[in-house]
Amino acid sequence: MKSLSLKPLCVMLVVLVAAQWPGCDAQSCHPSGQIRGKKPPPGQCNTGNDSDCCKEGKMYPVYKCSPRVSGNTKATLTINSFEKGKDGGGPSECDNQYHSDDIPIVALSTGWFNHRSRCHRNITINGNGRSVTAMVVDECDSTMGCDDDHDYQPPCSNNIVDASRAVWKALGVPQDSADWGWMDITWSDA
Repeated sequence: MKSLSLKPLCVMLVVLVAAQWPGCDAQSCHPSGQIRGKKPPPGQCNTGNDSDCCKEGKMYPVYKCSPRVSGNTKATLTINSFEKGKDGGGPSECDNQYHSDDIPIVALSTGWFNHRSRCHRNITINGNGRSVTAMVVDECDSTMGCDDDHDYQPPCSNNIVDASRAVWKALGVPQDSADWGWMDITWSDA
């Protein structure tokens, strides 16, 4: 009768524990590089809705991916304008149009936007004890930023659902609230 070696058993045990460890995800999304911030020309960075402007010399991570989408994917909800001349920058990627902030629409991080594959599809956003359905009309660019095309704002994080004022209103977050700007949510394809 052969006895099992202790070394292979230990290796198997470590592999099994690592595979089950919370937060250990083989599909995790890591930065794909960085860009250096440039100082925006005077009046070129719109700070509406508490938008950030790039800072000279600061390094910003860029992402080509987003966390894996499951039934309910955790994300950070940010507020954005989709109207001309507001903090959202140029027209929407899906249709090259501007949209009213009074309709429930969103922009998704680059990985979730997935080369326009979610354009004009609905997603369900859950937060603040409420739920709202919104249409994807744009990309919140996670791969570029700090330039004229991106309103001199940093690249988006890889887990952003950038939503119109109508989405925030449907979720019951008051406009004058200190919480008007960022909120952890879950979302799923509707």
